[in-house]
Amino acid sequence: MRKQYHFRPSPNGFFAWDVDRLVQLSSSLPTETIGLEQIAELDEDYWFYTGDKPTCRNIAQHFKLMMDADLRYPIILCADGKVMDGMHRVTKALALRQTEILCVRFKETPEADFMDVKPDDLFSRIGPSS
Repeated sequence: MRKQYHFRPSPNGFFAWDVDRLVQLSSSLPTETIGLEQIAELDEDYWFYTGDKPTCRNIAQHFKLMMDADLRYPIILCADGKVMDGMHRVTKALALRQTEILCVRFKETPEADFMDVKPDDLFSRIGPSS
């Protein structure tokens, strides 16, 4: 699996959470089902706000990730209900006309692993993704 991070804007770049750590931290949380209408990110610029442009090639790459996504795994939500991991699963569920998805939700959002980082700088530290 490719290395993944969850990004949110910070004062001088982005906060970044290591998704592997989020999966580990959330592994004992109870699973629940939520309606897709509760996921605000479906109507927001989720993947392209970090600087990537929504070119046809970039959209196709996300489409492939969406099609490969396994809906048996719950998405991860922060304490405020925002998606921290699983947006490809969310979009797949939407495309399949499902109305609900499995999730786990943090009671307290974990601290970011990085602050004020640029996504390209972070990925250059770990080398090319697979």
